[in-house]
Amino acid sequence: MKENISSKELMLKKIRKALLEKRDSPYPNLEETPLYKPTEEIPEILFAEQLTAVSGNFIFCENGVEFIENILELAERFKWRKIYCWEPELQQLLANYEFPFYKTDKDFEMAEVGITMCEALIARNGSILVSNQNEAGRRLSIFPHHHIVIARTGQMVMNLKDGFQLIKNKYGAQIPSMISTITGPSRTADIEKTLVLGAHGPKELFVFLIDDFS
Repeated sequence: MKENISSKELMLKKIRKALLEKRDSPYPNLEETPLYKPTEEIPEILFAEQLTAVSGNFIFCENGVEFIENILELAERFKWRKIYCWEPELQQLLANYEFPFYKTDKDFEMAEVGITMCEALIARNGSILVSNQNEAGRRLSIFPHHHIVIARTGQMVMNLKDGFQLIKNKYGAQIPSMISTITGPSRTADIEKTLVLGAHGPKELFVFLIDDFS
């Protein structure tokens, strides 16, 4: 008597059979294969090019004085008044030059600027690697219309895997529960395929790469 098997059962039977059969991987060296073509371009230049291509702004500063000069110019240009910074190291840097900012989340709904640090800068695609381990959390990089990221030159890496290695070296077994990347300002083209910046987050992104914080 012929067994009456439904199409669903037949498909599952084939899947079980395939899982039981041992086969060699058709791509045994896939994980070792480079994702990108080798490049001799300087990481800082490549990052600046990639970040600019996605409407971000890159500013290199040799020291804290240059950083303050640049951020004062931005504050004047955009008429910033509600500037928030919650990370002690950055607070100390701003306080050293008497730059006004909010240390707490008082009147945070009126925030115009959020200043945060990051885990790494990824040169290959102009992205910023962030985690939930810093004092700024997520709110300061998402809610204000302008986001300023501060990074040291030692945090510039070529690829994402290099950024993950920095995180592993920094935190050891206590890896942050949230790791994400920021690539340019928030954007959407859902409405009539028209690109709009700042739809779900900051509409302006500034990345400061500082060689010496002093």
